[in-house]
Amino acid sequence: MKIIMLGAPGAGKGTQAKKIAEAYGIPHISTGDIFRANLKEGTELGLKAKTYMDKGELVPDELTCDLVVDRISKDDAKNGYVLDGFPRTIPQADALTNALNARGEKVDFAVDVDVPDENIINRMGGRRACVGCGATYHLMFAPPKKEGICDVCGKELILRDDDKPETVGNRLRVYHEQTQPLIDYYTKAGVLHTVDGTQDIDKVFEDIKGILEA
Repeated sequence: MKIIMLGAPGAGKGTQAKKIAEAYGIPHISTGDIFRANLKEGTELGLKAKTYMDKGELVPDELTCDLVVDRISKDDAKNGYVLDGFPRTIPQADALTNALNARGEKVDFAVDVDVPDENIINRMGGRRACVGCGATYHLMFAPPKKEGICDVCGKELILRDDDKPETVGNRLRVYHEQTQPLIDYYTKAGVLHTVDGTQDIDKVFEDIKGILEA
């Protein structure tokens, strides 16, 4: 079961990817984790990626794809995996398709967690993070016991720059330009399935299970 998670930043695709991985005993693979692991282990691919990251440049699509293919070749991924955060662009999707074709494999499901932009801006604007221990809260869904104060360490809670409406708006614009075309790409491939991400987390997961087990 080879699954790709699609959805705008803040749509909840990472949360669902973790739940899928847990339920089906397959690894949840995010590009961030892959980069960190390769950098930590000092692998050849990791060192190549580091040369770009040190200059503040994006790691090229081909190298990112090589890192992903290297990760999905590991033993724990032989029964499948959930890819979260890759591919982000059509060139990355093409690189992945070609790499999988070379192995006689293909993507089985591309699951799009669909949430309107307005909901995402409201959702992320409600997040708060502790300046001390980094614990996260949400004013509506998981508020602290005392307003503005962390339950864990008692330090102040802040709205991170990443979660400010103007920043979220910019991230959504980039998503629609670069990643939205993947919806068409995987629709043409006959593997796209869309779920309503505005529902309760558990209901979204039930819908995804219905797709994977149909």
